[in-house]
Parts: sequence; structure tokens; C-alpha cells
Amino acid sequence: MATRHWQLYLIGAIGAVVIAAAFFIDPIPQDPGYHAFADRGRMLGIPNFWNVVTNLPFLVAGIVGLARLPRLAAAALRAHYIVFCIGVSLVGFGSAYYHCDPSTPALVWDRLPMTIAFMALFAAVLSDRVSQTLGRAMLWPLITLGIASIAWWIRTELAGQGDLRPYAIVQFLPMLLVPLILLLSRGGGLGTVWLWASLGAYVGAKLAEHFDPAILDATGVFSGHSLKHLLAALGAWFAVRAFQKSPARAL
Repeated sequence: MATRHWQLYLIGAIGAVVIAAAFFIDPIPQDPGYHAFADRGRMLGIPNFWNVVTNLPFLVAGIVGLARLPRLAAAALRAHYIVFCIGVSLVGFGSAYYHCDPSTPALVWDRLPMTIAFMALFAAVLSDRVSQTLGRAMLWPLITLGIASIAWWIRTELAGQGDLRPYAIVQFLPMLLVPLILLLSRGGGLGTVWLWASLGAYVGAKLAEHFDPAILDATGVFSGHSLKHLLAALGAWFAVRAFQKSPARAL
């Protein structure tokens, strides 16, 4: 128990430092150039075709995940799992909607379900690896904070001085803390190998996003942002598998 408390204090301290540091920097507005993706081709009457249709795997991952609810390895993570799968499914709709006609207002519907999925998964990791009581208690507050970060960002954008700092914390702090938690703690409800695979796919997705035009130039067909969607959806599927009973479950 003393060891678990030490881990909890360390995780809390790192989170507090990151959050405090974020508010020592200036507000971060949404870059208008973000919407200028490399691939703008139209096919079958769909604008930005590949950036739109590559969101379909999110919908598949979320729906199949819900269908596999009976395979859940830990009943205590049922609510986390359902919310995660719903969030992933909604990413498929929200991101496709945004990519049909990219703009800052439409970006809300891309980021909102993504944030819900992130927070549900983070709460599940807390429940499984740190404290079941904490993870259960924090599920809805974390989701509320995620939604609030989107509301704050769009409100400040409409006021003329956008501020992405809360959203950046919501997206990237869990990606910093989850690997640390996996290294420090053992769990029984989430598969370690699947979680690491999910994190790896997420990193790959961010790299593909960064090299959006370069990948399009290299392939002549497929852009980095479209590849990002596929890798992120794969990461979501790996996370779905982490919740489920599996003979390959790592200790």
C-alpha cells in the first residue's frame, strides 16, 4: 500500500507541474494554417476524399468494441470501456464531418469525441494500475474536464484570442502519464502489451500528421494526415483489445 501511495504522489506531482507550467506560457491560438492539409482531392463527390473516408476505421473499432462488451476482462472497467468505445465511434463521424470542409468551428466536432475517448482510457488506466476507487471516481470528472477544455478553446477563439492550453493538457498529459503508470504498476484488467501497442500507434499517428505533405509527395496518393487516421484508429483498436480477455494478456 505504501508503494502504491508513493506512485500516486509521483503521478500527481508530475501532473501538477505540467499543468502549472502550461499556464506560465502565453495562450496558444488555433493556427489557421492547420486546416490546409496536403491532400485536397475529390473522389465520388466527396471533398478531401482520403482524409474523410480514413475515419471509417474509428467507427468500426468503436462499434465492434461495443459488440465485444461480454469479453471485458474486468467488470470494474465496464463504464470506462463503454464510454471509450462510444467516444471512438463518434470520432469517426466528427472527424469525417470536419474534413469535408475544414474550419475552426468544425474542428470542435473532431476534437470533442477524441477528448472523451482519451479521458475514458486514462481513467481506466488509473483504475487498473493506481486505484480502482480513484479511477471510478475520476471517470466523469475527467470527461467533464475534457469537454470543458474544448468549450474554453472555442469560446476564446470566438472572442478573438484562442487558448488551446487546456486542450493540450487534456490530450498530451495522459500520454505522458500512462507510460509512467505502466512502468510503475501492474494491473489485472488491462493488457499491458495492447496498451503499449496503442501508445506506439498514437506516436506513429502524430509523426504521420507532422509529415503530411512529405508522405503525399512520396506516395503520390496517400497523405500523412490520412495515414494518421489509420494509425490512430489502429491505436484505438489496440486499446479496445487491452480491455478484453485474451490468452496473450501480459503480466
